[in-house]
Amino acid sequence: MEARWRSSAKPVQAPKTTKTVSFEEVSGKASSSEALPLSLHLTNAVFFSLFFSVVYFLLSRWREKIRTSTPLHLVNLSEIVAIFAFIASFVYLLGFFGIDFVQSLILRPSTDLWNSEDEEENEALLRKEDARKIPCGQALDCSVTSAPIISAQKVVDEKLVKLTTEEDEEIIKAIVAGTTPSYSLESKLGDCKRAASIRREALGRITGKSLSGLPLDGFDYESILGQCCEMPIGYVQIPVGIAGPLLLNGKEYSVPMATTEGCLVASTSRGCKAIHLSGGASSVLLKDGMTRAPVVRFGTAKRAADLKFYLEDPENFETLAVVFNRSSRFARLQGIKCVIAGKNLYLRFTCSTGDAMGMNMVSKGVQNVLDFLQTDFPDMDVIGISGNFCSDKKPAAVNWIEGRGKSVVCEAIIKGDVVRKVLKTSVESLVELNMLKNLTGSAMAGALGGFNAHASNIVSAVYIATGQDPAQNIESSHCITMMEAVNEGNDLHISVTMPSIEVGTVGGGTQLASQSACLNLLGVKGASQESPGANSRRLATIVAGAVLAGELSLMSALAAGQLVKSHMKYNRLSKDVSKTSS
Repeated sequence: MEARWRSSAKPVQAPKTTKTVSFEEVSGKASSSEALPLSLHLTNAVFFSLFFSVVYFLLSRWREKIRTSTPLHLVNLSEIVAIFAFIASFVYLLGFFGIDFVQSLILRPSTDLWNSEDEEENEALLRKEDARKIPCGQALDCSVTSAPIISAQKVVDEKLVKLTTEEDEEIIKAIVAGTTPSYSLESKLGDCKRAASIRREALGRITGKSLSGLPLDGFDYESILGQCCEMPIGYVQIPVGIAGPLLLNGKEYSVPMATTEGCLVASTSRGCKAIHLSGGASSVLLKDGMTRAPVVRFGTAKRAADLKFYLEDPENFETLAVVFNRSSRFARLQGIKCVIAGKNLYLRFTCSTGDAMGMNMVSKGVQNVLDFLQTDFPDMDVIGISGNFCSDKKPAAVNWIEGRGKSVVCEAIIKGDVVRKVLKTSVESLVELNMLKNLTGSAMAGALGGFNAHASNIVSAVYIATGQDPAQNIESSHCITMMEAVNEGNDLHISVTMPSIEVGTVGGGTQLASQSACLNLLGVKGASQESPGANSRRLATIVAGAVLAGELSLMSALAAGQLVKSHMKYNRLSKDVSKTSS
């Protein structure tokens, strides 16, 4: 075996005439008889069997010693032999099995891989369960660096690169022709980055549009497989600014905000400064409960009413709570509110969800209850797990009145001197503007939960930075801003009441590297070990505190007539785009 490696490492002079390098020469596959008395495949099988046999033997002996309290370092002759056999088989498999088997997968992929899949198999590849069973990079090792070092190294490297390029080109052509589904690339290739690159190139050829401005490198595509985004072709860059420090409940927070709107971070920081100089803000969590409302149908309105009375009976709630709570160790049913429309019944379940935002958790609990109810109400027809009485990602009065997610009120008393020197306005002007704009003006517009200046600006920026669902900005931005002169009219009392802040610190986009870093900056990354749900509740109060700062600063700019001036100064493109290269 040593002689084989020494012979392959000898320098080789390049011939003067051009010689075609075969696949066997590139991959270093010499005849097995040159190094071993047995066939290479047979030898691999022997060492493969030996490896797992000794592993099983050693694990069995280890468990036996733990059970009999025997010291692990005391070994007998059979165990010594097994250890040496393990080392020898491991070294062999590492040196030979990978070269012979993995390289054949890399350099000679089956042509049937792309054309033999029927529609049912392709649809199965889309399922999250299947995607997680074949994690990215596990099915195939697509790096060319695992190839053995052989003679004429430069020729070999060029050959490997050429083969990879030709293979990708064939895949791209198959996608363009419609014979290979683009969504199956990750599972087939086992390389998420390569799949995104191939899909991107195929898309450019199909549409005839350039994607040169959309970055591809520098992103971990494995982290989104099966859970965050399908069929990726790159990622969008959004700058993240820091507003603060925000002094909230006696603790300072540097609030990350992902936005492309100029002045937003600066304005929120000015509000944070005014709050800080005035002694800080305080917040109170009023309610914490995610909702899901299925719609069911009966043959008559009377039968729908029977189920309504059954669900609202306190004697039945404990049983339903036990059934619901089986869905998760964090899910705890809090209540069920029912409304009838003819023979249709809408059931709004509310439950706590720990540090998760909780949509999937509450949905599973609701499904458990519906299955349980089918026994006593066999004529119940479940039309949909969501009947829009929840209500998710839509402006709805039920969220404004009943709340959804975290309900928070945040307040601060801003000193008169700070209002004049930092905010450049007066307490009287702010109170009057708030009444005419946020309250009366919003009422004239028929606003639904929009009695504020720009709460959604801050909510969206913080949500994107921390990996929340941006679409839930709709109900999460429900906010009423109140301002009042206090302390004989010298100081300003400002508050924001937000009944439906929907946030989580685990699951979804919170696990991605950038978003996880922003959560870590706030001290709310992951699940709270001391008190489940504490991190998500704190994040909700931080969102409300940032909204309070944003409301204070923008209202001050409006009262002082500074809004247009500041945006013209900081939110305008300064360079002449006509002179920039395309």
